[in-house]
Amino acid sequence: MSFDVPDDRRYLESHEWATTGETVRIGVSDFAQDELGDVVFVELPGVGDEVAAGEAFGVVESIKAVSDLYAPVAGEVVAVNEALFDRPELVNEDPYGDGWMLEVAPDEGGDAEGLLDADEYDDQIA
Repeated sequence: MSFDVPDDRRYLESHEWATTGETVRIGVSDFAQDELGDVVFVELPGVGDEVAAGEAFGVVESIKAVSDLYAPVAGEVVAVNEALFDRPELVNEDPYGDGWMLEVAPDEGGDAEGLLDADEYDDQIA
């Protein structure tokens, strides 16, 4: 099976993605949403909270499992996709678009350096 792996973002081995730039948008990959199955609940931090790179920032619950979500970068949460609280299935329907989870203002040096690029991530899930 082939999964969508956009090359305009970076990836964690734990299947989260991050855009790059002054504000980093974070979500889970197409592979992750497929493995999870139907997402029924998402728990996310609030605006103003700090996240640490590689540390859990929230939880996604599906009909199969409850899984921690890990931050690709360290920084302050500047936006949360509140649509997911009422429609968690957006994670399944559009993991790289409407199913995004957080936006983070990365700490100094807290960018996506060291994350997998699209080719490396695609190799991991192949």
